[in-house]
Amino acid sequence: MIHLPNSSRLPGGCVEEPGFRVLLTESGDRRTEAIRVIRTVTGLSLWNSKLLLDSAPVAVTEPDWLEAAQEAAGVLEAAGAHAAVVCDWCDRTVTRGTDPLDPAPCSGPWPPEACRASCPPSTD
Repeated sequence: MIHLPNSSRLPGGCVEEPGFRVLLTESGDRRTEAIRVIRTVTGLSLWNSKLLLDSAPVAVTEPDWLEAAQEAAGVLEAAGAHAAVVCDWCDRTVTRGTDPLDPAPCSGPWPPEACRASCPPSTD
């Protein structure tokens, strides 16, 4: 939970973080490996995983924690697919490094320094 200042506070003084989903942008050239990873990440059947891969660009996961979404995107990319992590609130693509995406604030109720799409956590 993140504590929001002043008028952005919800009852109880805090709000849960937005989710981050994995967007499969391209299937890549190693389709068999990509389908296998989609099955692992989503729990879908072989047939449905193939349909999902053929539907790119498509969301592969439901909104989840940033770290889980980044891990799933990394596994997909290691299998030859192209994936991105997208903030569920501001619909911006989150870079997988430690650099901020851009300095603009999130369109949700986040102060600029709390939006994880704008300011991903450092990996110290």
